[in-house]
Amino acid sequence: MPPNHHLACACGETRLILQGSPITSTECYCDSCRAAGARLEHLPRARPVLDRRGGTRFVLYRKDRVAFTAGADQLKEFRLTANAGTRRVIATCCNTPMFLDFKGGHWLSLYGGLWPDRTLPALEMRTMTGDLADASFLPDDVPNLRNQSMSFFSKLLKAWIAMGFRSPRIPVAGEINLPPGNA
Repeated sequence: MPPNHHLACACGETRLILQGSPITSTECYCDSCRAAGARLEHLPRARPVLDRRGGTRFVLYRKDRVAFTAGADQLKEFRLTANAGTRRVIATCCNTPMFLDFKGGHWLSLYGGLWPDRTLPALEMRTMTGDLADASFLPDDVPNLRNQSMSFFSKLLKAWIAMGFRSPRIPVAGEINLPPGNA
């Protein structure tokens, strides 16, 4: 198995360790990731979430291969709406976006900004480009998928099988509210 990776929030108070290789490395252009990214970037001291083209970089890991080693009490969730099936989790010590979690999901989409310079896993695909009014500006260095592909879902399914069809819950210390006018 590949070596472990140690990551941390911007101030270093919230730390995690990742075991092994990621499921995949993506850039998302869905409406909700772009809206959430814009709101998260306006938190005090927040790191950029959206890249120069408006995408959100994620590295997907199995939940059973992610462990918080410090600062878990700093984790708070943000939801775009009260009934949203996704939550974005922030380390409130320095407002660093940590991960996106899908309700019932067996993986975490860790924000690419957590990786130190030149250590972020190579981009494998862009997803949800169909939410863009015009995706022609995207480079063709990796597949630019209108939605998620069978390959994407196949990777998730293989990871879930390897986990014995478990979907561990990652607890957080509370919630934060970021009003839409924040952006």
